[in-house]
Amino acid sequence: MGQEWWARSCKVNRTNPCHHAPTALTFHKCNNLKVKNIKIFNSQQMHLAFTGCKHVTVSQLVVKAPGDSPNTDAIHISSSTQVNVKDCIIGTGDDCISIVGNSSRIKVKNIVCGPGHGISIGSLGKSNSFSQVYNVHVNGASISNTENGVRIKTWQGGSGFVKKVSFENVWMENVSNPIIIDQYYCDSTKPCSNKTSNIRIDSISFMGIKGTSATERAVTLACSDSCPCRQLYLEDIQLTSSSGDLATFFCWQAYGTTSGLNYPPPCFPCNDGILQPKFLSNWSQSI
Repeated sequence: MGQEWWARSCKVNRTNPCHHAPTALTFHKCNNLKVKNIKIFNSQQMHLAFTGCKHVTVSQLVVKAPGDSPNTDAIHISSSTQVNVKDCIIGTGDDCISIVGNSSRIKVKNIVCGPGHGISIGSLGKSNSFSQVYNVHVNGASISNTENGVRIKTWQGGSGFVKKVSFENVWMENVSNPIIIDQYYCDSTKPCSNKTSNIRIDSISFMGIKGTSATERAVTLACSDSCPCRQLYLEDIQLTSSSGDLATFFCWQAYGTTSGLNYPPPCFPCNDGILQPKFLSNWSQSI
């Protein structure tokens, strides 16, 4: 019954004050938790949140809300470790899965996502805060008619890091930003000022990501001026524009390497030390 809350949201009507709304279901500081075969519809804000949890398995969930419902993240993981999310069908007005502050050893597999904002790490670093996210492995997803596909988003001014993250075997259909790293994220009614510090992004791989982009720019790697992205790795990326226009690849302060056939052509300025898939598989199998 989230409709009344959405109508009062400042994202729907900018004259409304911005307030938090309830999360439908929260698991806090739970260990050895299994959440299976649940359907959640039209939450006031986030649908399902895990905070401070360890050893969690989430499977066979259906989470649905309209594509224009504000802040209705489906599965939100915060300050948690050893979380496996698999075999879920999701469509909301925000992130299908969001992974934020101080989370690690997260596995995501076989997800259907859309509408919504895709699978996101972040946002991180808001209000000059410290965050760390590492050892995240997304393998197998179908993402359609979303604002983003796979995304890392950080605010300027934060500190900490995102490292050892892989996105692989993802099919995109009519996705506005299929692959995006955005270190200038600013979800604010006022412009965000430039800051000299940012979250460090390192050892990120994108492999076997294919499909169509709803916009000309299929890949955006917009990294921090003061803290460039290092050891990015792309392999077998095949993204075309659904409009028939040439798809493009944008880089800013992004350094990495590629392997296999990649389209659109990557724009890394130089090789930055290859992040081998073997290395990624070693840590992902240990989760």
